[in-house]
Amino acid sequence: MNKKTKHILALSLFLLGIFLAIYPFLDLKLQGYLINHETAFIDRVIDGDTVESNDTSIRLLGINTPERGEKYYLEAKEFLEELVLNKTVRLEFGKEREDRYGRTLAYIYIGNENINLKLVEEGYANFYFPSGKDIHYNEFMEAWEKCNENLCEISRDVCANCIKLTEFDYNKETLIFENICNFNCELTSWEIKDEGRKKFIFPEFTLKSLEKIKIIVGEKSDENNLYWENQNYVWTDSGDTLFLRDSSGGLVLWRSY
Repeated sequence: MNKKTKHILALSLFLLGIFLAIYPFLDLKLQGYLINHETAFIDRVIDGDTVESNDTSIRLLGINTPERGEKYYLEAKEFLEELVLNKTVRLEFGKEREDRYGRTLAYIYIGNENINLKLVEEGYANFYFPSGKDIHYNEFMEAWEKCNENLCEISRDVCANCIKLTEFDYNKETLIFENICNFNCELTSWEIKDEGRKKFIFPEFTLKSLEKIKIIVGEKSDENNLYWENQNYVWTDSGDTLFLRDSSGGLVLWRSY
């Protein structure tokens, strides 16, 4: 055996030893990848955040889009259809594989593009993490902060710069808004919403100049406050976001915790 052959044999044995040493680790990583990733053919788009593949309903993680009858519902659905309908996609799963309705929970990818994130970037969805923040949370938050159209479009109402959130106690489920301007603000049909589906719509109401109003989740007990009734809770322990919109749907302010 010549010297060159000995070197090749020694190197081969060395590399084989390394491979055998790290194989259990690589095997676990590969298993993890296969468990947390699957492919699917999307044959139906139900709405902006839900699709179907072979009669299996898939709820997109990290986002929430408008419901039927709400502004941008149809636009969000059509945008998602353009991206994924009749295409094979990669599904990436999070902490939980299914929600309480039996729907599969997943991030959808085409190539390296996160479709869920794309919906936030284009203003068709707000970020939504009901089970708590995951590895994608920061990029979804940054996408929302940079977005300036559709759901992200800033209110043009004259009172948009007047109404300030001066208290947000998510433990006691109370909010206080103040009108800091020297004129009254008509807030009728303005809405407060969490990251999900819970929504409070202001009744016929005017917030007078330099005055405050408290909004409480629960049953009415004091005529001086407004009440978000028929809800056991709104703000989740795992983190949530308050979105305040004017009567035209323009974004007045938002606050996360």
